[in-house]
Amino acid sequence: MDDSPDTATSARPRRSDARRSIDAILNAARIVLGERLDASMGEIATAANVTRQTVYAHFPSRDALIAALIEAAAAEYSDLLDAAGLETAPPADALAQFLDAGWQFLRRYPLLLSPTLTGIPRPKTNDPHDLVPPRLERLIRRGQRTGDFDRSLPAAWLVAAVIGLQHAAAAEVADGRLTAREAAALCLDSTLRLCGSSGRPT
Repeated sequence: MDDSPDTATSARPRRSDARRSIDAILNAARIVLGERLDASMGEIATAANVTRQTVYAHFPSRDALIAALIEAAAAEYSDLLDAAGLETAPPADALAQFLDAGWQFLRRYPLLLSPTLTGIPRPKTNDPHDLVPPRLERLIRRGQRTGDFDRSLPAAWLVAAVIGLQHAAAAEVADGRLTAREAAALCLDSTLRLCGSSGRPT
């Protein structure tokens, strides 16, 4: 049976309310878990200004909530990379923009650097492990073709090394050994050296 106009109208606000609750829970989880990864579902509910039952209605387990948060984070990261000009900017500039997008992402989602996050199931879609490395590899291969980057090392190895460098730099910030500005500058310089860049970002 088709929905009547009244039924369809009432269903839309329910869906809108549910979406607002989900967004509030994910944002609260981002902040609370970013500060303390062992925070409870009750603490996340309090931060989201919803009941614990509402959290469980949308996310049946803590792992499910974290997986959804990772999926949302990856979608944001993808948007940042879309805006970074990775396909069109000169390779050294594009590499700097790739790293800058990563810093923006890690500032919003510091929990993703936690070594205790390894037991969480990977999300079914928008997994950062699937989305980010291929884009960086295309950029590095482009730079190798144009002669801006050294061709002597495999692009796939450089991808792993660049991502590892940024994670290591972020860990130095988290441990208080570097400021964010120092870490970003060192990471960029090290990355350009690693890729054998023939130029500097403009």
